[in-house]
Amino acid sequence: MASLARWAARTLATSRPVPFAAEIVHSTNGDRLMRALNAVSAQNDPSAHAELRAVRLACRKLGSYSLSGYTLYSTCEPCPMCMANALWAGLDRVVYGATIADAHRFCRQIHIPAAEVAERSDMSTTAVIGPVCRENCLALFTHPKMLEAFKTWSTAKEVLTVTNVTAD
Repeated sequence: MASLARWAARTLATSRPVPFAAEIVHSTNGDRLMRALNAVSAQNDPSAHAELRAVRLACRKLGSYSLSGYTLYSTCEPCPMCMANALWAGLDRVVYGATIADAHRFCRQIHIPAAEVAERSDMSTTAVIGPVCRENCLALFTHPKMLEAFKTWSTAKEVLTVTNVTAD
């Protein structure tokens, strides 16, 4: 996880920093299969979360929709969309760093824990483990360059304000 956080931190030197990174590794030997960053803004795709991108790329590389035998690491607890995708892919484990509550301090989130999504599923036995290396991953969110970038992202407060104004 520390290695993944360091890899994500490299984006802090770019014009599009992101704190969200994911990596899929072989559950037994730890060999890396795929890494991906969040690309929602870069691709104008609300589903381009790091976890989803890593799963898509890994499945394409393996030529299979199953990632049984693999573990997903993520710098942040997967949202319900990403966790559901991990379940559909049959991952052995999902290990995360920062929590959804941590991320919500900076950007919009759906407040359903990854473990709850897994518990409500009958499609796999994917274990959810976290937070792991939380401070390393949280540092991605609190870096001054990332804090500046968050100002350009939609936040929960801004969405509520716009919704309330529109409703009037």
